[in-house]
Formats: sequence, structure tokens, C-alpha cells
Amino acid sequence: MNELEKKSSAKVRTSAVNDKIQDAICRVKEMESRFEKLAQAVSELSAALDKYADAGDSLKVLDAYYGSDEWKSDFAADEKGLFPKDLKRGVLSEDAVWNLLSDYRELNERMQEMVGDNVKD
Repeated sequence: MNELEKKSSAKVRTSAVNDKIQDAICRVKEMESRFEKLAQAVSELSAALDKYADAGDSLKVLDAYYGSDEWKSDFAADEKGLFPKDLKRGVLSEDAVWNLLSDYRELNERMQEMVGDNVKD
């Protein structure tokens, strides 16, 4: 192989190496982006789950209150206008409480399904 052929062959090899490096750089950038997205999602979900777990006691208390004699008495008092006008009373709305409790239970089912799917992977 003469000198010109050697240089040409070296350029081809260098070009192939550069192409591989460029492919690797693109791959690393994509994987880094996916890594950052996943890390952020994991962090946010962890914080949300902590907050959700802390709210578990509220679920038990609210569930026991909703439809109880106390709730019925409070509802009747509100209907008679005995509570101050500026008192927040969303808890006396039958639909709002029912919907919230249903959403809570559906979210638990969704999380259980997700955990089951992740265990299979």
C-alpha cells in the first residue's frame, strides 16, 4: 500500500470512528435526558406519596364522619341556616365528599395496578 492509500485508509477509519463517537454522544444525550426526566418524576412521586400517606388519617376520619349521625346533624343545622355564612362547608356537600372518597379509592386501585405491572417487569 502506497503512502496515498495509507492516508486515504486512515481518513476512512477516522471518519468511521468519528461517526461512532457522534452516535455515542447522541445516545448519551438521549439517555441523560431520560435519566433526568425519570429522576424528577421519582422525586415528585415520592413527595406526593408522602403527602398522600399523611392524608390517610383524614380519609378514615372523613369516611367515618360522612353519613354519620353527626354529619346528618351538621347538615340539618346548615340547612336551617344556623352556621355562619362565611363557614366553609364543602364537607356537607354529599356529592363532593362521595366523589373525593371515590377518587381516593380509585387512586389506590390505580397505584396497586401500577405496582403489579412493575413487579412483572
